Amino acid sequence: MAYFSSEDEARLQSMLRQLLQSVKEKITGAPSLECAEEILLHLEETDENFHNYEFVKYLRQYIYSTLGAMIEEEMEKCTSDQNQGEGPGYDTLVQHVTKVTQESKEYKEMMHSLKNVMMVVVESLINKFEEDQIRNKEMQKKTVKEKCSNYCTDNCSDSDSSFNQSYKFSQGKLQLLLEQLDPGQPKAVRLEAMQTLCSTPPSDVLNCENWTTLCEKLTVCLADPDPAFNDRILKFYAQTFTLSPLHMTKEIYTSLARHLELYFLSGENHIPTLLTGVDVTHPNVIRLLKKVRLLNEYQKEVPSFWIRHPEKYMEEIVGSTLSLLSIKHDQSLLVSQKILDPIYFLALLDVKAVWFNKWMHAYYSRTVVLRLLEKKYKSLITTSVQQCVQYFESCENMRSDVNLLRPKHCGNKQKTFYSGQELQYIYFVHSLCLLGRLLIYTQGRKLFPVKLTNGKDSVSLTDLLVLFIRLIYYSPSCPKMTVTTHAEDYSPASLVTEVLWILCDQKECATECLYKSPVIDAFLEPIRNLMKETEAAPNCSETALIHIADVLARIASVEEGLFILLYGENMNSSKDENPTGAHLIAQFSKKLLDEDISVFSGSEMLPVVKAAFISVCRQMYSTCEGLQVLIPYNLHDSIAKAWKKTSLLSERIPTPVEGSDSISSVSQESQNIMAWEENLLDDLLNFASTPRGLLLLQKTGSINDCVTFMFNRYAKKLQVSRHKNFGYGVMVTQVASTAAGAVALRNSGFISALVTELWAILECGRDDVRVTHPRSTPVDPIDRSCQKSFLALVNLLSYPAVYELISNQDIPNKSEYSLREVPTCIVDIIDRLIILNSEAKIRSLFNYEQSHIFGLRLLSVLCCDLDTLLLLESQYQVSAVLLNAQEENVLEVDGGNRDFIIDGLSVERNHVLVRINLIGGPLERILPPRALQKGNDPYPWPMFSSCPLPNCYLSEVTKRVDPKQDNDDIGKLLSPFKISDKQAEWIENCRVQFRQTMRTKPNIISGATTDANVKNESLSSVQQLGIKMTVRYGKFLNLLDDGAENDLTLVLKHSERFLKQQQATIKSSLRCLQGRYPGHDWFVSSLFLMMLGDKEKTLMFLQKFSRLLTSAFLWLPRLHISKYLPTDISESGIHPIYFCGAHYIEMLLKTEVPLVFSAFHMSGFTPSQICQQWITQCFWNYLDWIEICHYIATCVFLGPDYQIYICICILKHLQQDILKHTQSQDLQIFLKEEALHGFRVSDYFEYMENLEQNYRPMLLQDMKSIRVQST
Repeated sequence: MAYFSSEDEARLQSMLRQLLQSVKEKITGAPSLECAEEILLHLEETDENFHNYEFVKYLRQYIYSTLGAMIEEEMEKCTSDQNQGEGPGYDTLVQHVTKVTQESKEYKEMMHSLKNVMMVVVESLINKFEEDQIRNKEMQKKTVKEKCSNYCTDNCSDSDSSFNQSYKFSQGKLQLLLEQLDPGQPKAVRLEAMQTLCSTPPSDVLNCENWTTLCEKLTVCLADPDPAFNDRILKFYAQTFTLSPLHMTKEIYTSLARHLELYFLSGENHIPTLLTGVDVTHPNVIRLLKKVRLLNEYQKEVPSFWIRHPEKYMEEIVGSTLSLLSIKHDQSLLVSQKILDPIYFLALLDVKAVWFNKWMHAYYSRTVVLRLLEKKYKSLITTSVQQCVQYFESCENMRSDVNLLRPKHCGNKQKTFYSGQELQYIYFVHSLCLLGRLLIYTQGRKLFPVKLTNGKDSVSLTDLLVLFIRLIYYSPSCPKMTVTTHAEDYSPASLVTEVLWILCDQKECATECLYKSPVIDAFLEPIRNLMKETEAAPNCSETALIHIADVLARIASVEEGLFILLYGENMNSSKDENPTGAHLIAQFSKKLLDEDISVFSGSEMLPVVKAAFISVCRQMYSTCEGLQVLIPYNLHDSIAKAWKKTSLLSERIPTPVEGSDSISSVSQESQNIMAWEENLLDDLLNFASTPRGLLLLQKTGSINDCVTFMFNRYAKKLQVSRHKNFGYGVMVTQVASTAAGAVALRNSGFISALVTELWAILECGRDDVRVTHPRSTPVDPIDRSCQKSFLALVNLLSYPAVYELISNQDIPNKSEYSLREVPTCIVDIIDRLIILNSEAKIRSLFNYEQSHIFGLRLLSVLCCDLDTLLLLESQYQVSAVLLNAQEENVLEVDGGNRDFIIDGLSVERNHVLVRINLIGGPLERILPPRALQKGNDPYPWPMFSSCPLPNCYLSEVTKRVDPKQDNDDIGKLLSPFKISDKQAEWIENCRVQFRQTMRTKPNIISGATTDANVKNESLSSVQQLGIKMTVRYGKFLNLLDDGAENDLTLVLKHSERFLKQQQATIKSSLRCLQGRYPGHDWFVSSLFLMMLGDKEKTLMFLQKFSRLLTSAFLWLPRLHISKYLPTDISESGIHPIYFCGAHYIEMLLKTEVPLVFSAFHMSGFTPSQICQQWITQCFWNYLDWIEICHYIATCVFLGPDYQIYICICILKHLQQDILKHTQSQDLQIFLKEEALHGFRVSDYFEYMENLEQNYRPMLLQDMKSIRVQST
């Protein structure tokens, strides 16, 4: 552009003028100069014709000719570098080229030249501005005269531009317009005046002093019967709403509302009646609907900006609206002769009251609306309630004719006439949606009760909800529901259900509205009638029942709603007299599953009804308290039978033949059957949400199918159900806590997938990461990318699962490992990540240190379960492997001294070695930290490569109390009593004295009693290692002398033989059921220490103790495949400590410490698994010895239910820590690795007594029934 001719200047002016003319409407609509600049800057994003403008084409061509060669050269250079792995990635290529171009000399010269040229062009345009302005005004006047007659349009958002209009609207001109708008003026004059007003910038009109007079004049003009003039006024109103500030639009809106109010109050206008209906093609109706539509559009838009203005503006808008909608004509007329009120026309345009929803959304506007409704316009609420009541009465009176009650569907044809019944229905829908929104808010609910217009009836909040619910099954039924439903369903049942869904989602609202006995009874009314084999309700269809079940499922998914369904408002859980909702729903669901309801025989909708009501039951039986109520109905058996039946049907579906007419029907049938089969499997799977439910699921024999189904959904990252916020983490943990569950997880492919995913993260990395962008080196021992897999393994590997997955299996220990060889099972993980005892294993790892630390951390968590530790030690000698690794990590220094190399692995191994070789509670052992310290000595803890451990890891313990003193203390405990004839009285007195002693002198209880004979039995390797561990701990506590190992061995042999005599013969593939108890007997070991190593007393005590109920829950081997248990329970491999004790721990925890219960669910972990681990090993490594004694003594003296109370107290004690570690996403690791610091049984006796008063009858009854119960 070295030479710039006059022709070039003229051409550029033309291009720029074309661009400005094209965007003038957008620019003139901008409220400020800054906004106009923003519009131009973002024109490419908002204008689809941007690249078609000649000026834009010119600029693009000019830039290409100037910079094109340089840009292409730079792109070729970058592409060449990128192919060699040196250049920037593809995603940064454009940014790089742009940066180089903008910094180039050519770019700066181009911008300087272009700026100079455009300054000349713009200056010329400014000089010609006045000439262009005059020419445009003349052309505009001609255009107005030509198009005046046909300019009436309903496009309320369009407006003529004032880009080239004068900037000042004089006072005299406005006065002239006011005179011209007078009704006495000729039509053409008034139209011309209105056109001039529409062409004037809103800011000029607003700044005039006669603005208020103009509003009044426009309000009068709105009543003009001339359609063209009326449309011109509405156009001015529309452009004012669009372009003007709120204080101006407020006056325009109130004037329009006031005009409509006068229009409806005037008796001269021909307003349609219910008898005549509404013909939307009638000119008068068209004009009226246009005005109401304009009003409604502004109602829906104004909430987005009125918060920026004074409240009085909003109050005027709201007040004028409510005043208009509160207009009611003479109520003495017959319904058919009733003149339509304004709200009918508003409902016709906004059926679901969207305007009211938006006004109620924000607190700022909601307070004003509710205040005005309460003080001045409560009649609007009254008429809405009245309309719902009238519709319900019409349903009762005319239920035989559906067409009388609901508008007919017209397909795609536009509807032009609405009958009286249709208008009534539309008004009902509007009222229903308005009331539904009103009930969400506290102040809205305070508007009830309301008195109806007849002056007699008063409708309370509960009455209204009952009315809504009855509308579901009294209103006309919809067409049969199919898989695909209409996007907009205006059936009464669907609309009411939507309202009830919203109420369910608001906790406070649901409590006040839904969780009431009359409301729940209204839901259950059709079910009661069906159960009695009577007609449920007039026209109560399957669809209505599905809607009812859907709402009930939402109610049951919330704690408060579940409570009222289970127990009612009067805390009645009986299923005999006045059964609660839970009992009725369970009975009905069972009848549906058994197809024992004749009304629905042969119905296509029956599977959907079944699924809906089982979903309600599922919300209940997936909780401990809900399952407790529903157990008598054996729903698990009914669902399992239905699933097996459906599974057989799905196998019989013929394979469709290509070309056959029946392909679609067969395909649809198979889809329905498969969907029903999956639904039933999902229902069965949800029994696994609780410990007892898992036992019931296993009894059905479908656990493998359910876990496979769960794995398929888990792999797709699907949630448990639409009413649950969390995924399958909790359920997987629950399933993995049992032997059969672990086997099912293995068979489903879940464990293989988990291990493979872990290996990919640890060793392979992501496939989509470029080699030129390697991932950063992990800083944490467990990288965040591996954390999820680590926690999943921790959740999975409870001792029952570990025993089933690795017992009697050797690790491969191959001489060579291929880099493509990926682990697929837990034994492979142990072999490749934990026991790295060969160069081949180390060379097979890409990230040796990170992967091995991962394995050591996993080993540390696993070994917190002492049975798992003994199993790993007996099979793989993990301690010896780690000691050998530490030996290899020694560096020879001068003088023959040897120093350990301190690195991440040696520090981690040292921690694990101390953990697995020392037994003790929080004050009895010292675990070295895993992190280095600052300073000259980063790791002051001594490392070792052989046993025994350095003394610095041993805590000082108090010397053993003199046994004579122990006997004196026990004597003092029992001295106040003489054995009376009434043994029960003596036992109760003993318990009272024990409580008192525990409160005052808890440390006196640590001694021994009784005598026994000895018999021999062989012991497993796990038991033998457990004996060594017990003796080592006993000597550390100064409780045992030399020779104690032999005595304990004899005690355990005699105990095992004694228990074997009471075992039943079980045929099972589970490894844990192949004979002896799979773990170590920690209770007998604890008792042996309490008896100070006296085998005779220990055995005598065990012999007598085995007759007590407490022995079933304290002494776990006592009921291992015992003949005293029902066969199905013995075959399940699930101990009563899990399906009974742990079940009640979860149940009580939810009530007593709800925050902790929620924390477990958020973490995907279960209280049952950690409590099972604590109880199994008698809290060894978690409590100090004195507290273990207190735990055992408390359960023996006060009853087995105290075992549950103590677990609740521990979790209550840990509440703050649990919440903290939930947030840091390591709750499982914390609970398994950390001892119970600061917990003392005696500190919680008062709390446990309260728990006993509240729960003992229920707990003891269930604990006693394990011998005879069948569920």
